[in-house]
Amino acid sequence: MINSTIFREYDIRGIVDSQLDEYTVKLIGYYFGKKVFSKYGLNSYIAVGYDAREHSTKLFSYLSSGLNKAKCQVLNMGMVATGINYFSNYQDFDIEGNKIQPCASIMITGSHNPKEYNGFKITLDKKPFFAQDIYNLRDEILNSFEMAIEDNLKTFDIDVKSLYINYMVKEFQHLKNLSDSFVIDCGNGVADTVLTQILDKLNLNYKGLYCKPDGTFPNHHPDPSEEKNLKDLKNALQDNFNYGFAYDGDADRVAFLTKKYNIKGDLLAILFAKKIKNPKVVGEVKCSQIMYDEINKVGKAIMYKAGHSNLKMKLKESNADFAVEVSGHIFFNDRFFGFDDGIYATFRILELIKDKMDIDKQIDSLPKIYSTEETKIKTTEEEKFVLMEKFKKLLKSPPKDFPKIVELIDIDGVRIVFEKGWALVRASNTTPILVTRFESSDLSLTKEYENKINNLIKVAKDEINNTTN
Repeated sequence: MINSTIFREYDIRGIVDSQLDEYTVKLIGYYFGKKVFSKYGLNSYIAVGYDAREHSTKLFSYLSSGLNKAKCQVLNMGMVATGINYFSNYQDFDIEGNKIQPCASIMITGSHNPKEYNGFKITLDKKPFFAQDIYNLRDEILNSFEMAIEDNLKTFDIDVKSLYINYMVKEFQHLKNLSDSFVIDCGNGVADTVLTQILDKLNLNYKGLYCKPDGTFPNHHPDPSEEKNLKDLKNALQDNFNYGFAYDGDADRVAFLTKKYNIKGDLLAILFAKKIKNPKVVGEVKCSQIMYDEINKVGKAIMYKAGHSNLKMKLKESNADFAVEVSGHIFFNDRFFGFDDGIYATFRILELIKDKMDIDKQIDSLPKIYSTEETKIKTTEEEKFVLMEKFKKLLKSPPKDFPKIVELIDIDGVRIVFEKGWALVRASNTTPILVTRFESSDLSLTKEYENKINNLIKVAKDEINNTTN
């Protein structure tokens, strides 16, 4: 039986074998392939790559069989970072004597999820395939008759990595021989399918940690948004290194550390904006108010939904220079293609360093705020959206001791604006949790907002349980 919860707002993701089994994955390939073939016919070339997880190659074979059943041509780029997968959509390849460009791409990756997870990030016509597109695909699969899809592993090999390496070396030639030292922590993900080759060609001064791809992630989990996963990088920074970079499992996110700060994506956005005339920047609802305030002084900041697909679409729609998520997804439209790529973002940060920006001083100069990390409240796939609706309803008539609400922003979940700060509660689109974040110029108020919101979430949970029982 096909589990409908694997079809998320901006990708497909689930536990391999129990949710992403052979039958389900073949159907995903077949019905997506049918959609592509109906538009492109014999020119239906779909570029597919995968991350380092142990089951990624198995899913590749299932997916390829489904795509071949739909009469598509599968372009095999092998193990790559997600940014390189997206990059393939803009490249020409020689296939059986013909110059072609992919009309779609699929990245097989579990990103930062636990190692039993995997999934698919899909593009079509260089645009994210997400939201209603994914839900329509889900409905077509759920309503389909049972069909056998035979194994068909016919693919055409393409070398995207060499094209990417050459592009990056040319684009960042001005960084060659930069003497500032830094550490990279690839977390045994796929960042170093290309990263150290680029660094070496530019003769940069770096040390690598856990560069070899290994889907068991033997050293630490590849999620740099969790402080515990940065311990070895921070230890390395105590030596003679000035900066540190860390990547998630598929390297579409980057974490950037100085000896003093772990600089999140929203504060990085302020630094990038200083190098762009009249910058226009898209940020997710989790971004600090400081980011919006600082960028609005010199340009325009736009608040939008979280999620890589949502931000990519808003970036193009608004013709902004770049977009950011707090977690380190950075999407450059300025001088790049508008997708999130932690490897490319690394070199844009190195440009700031080459330009002698005193990064710690820049962060020191910002207004002092107290922000919590993202807090994850466990729930279930079935309950999380019901819980959000119940919570929103309670906000309309909160308890008497609740902080004064100035505004409710419901772009994505709900961002509750108070007189001296804000709180965010939203349902994750990738895991069965609610995500919360709190910020204020007053530490005690940050804690108060957190306590009051958590209490109200508990009330919402209790009311749902009482109704169910």
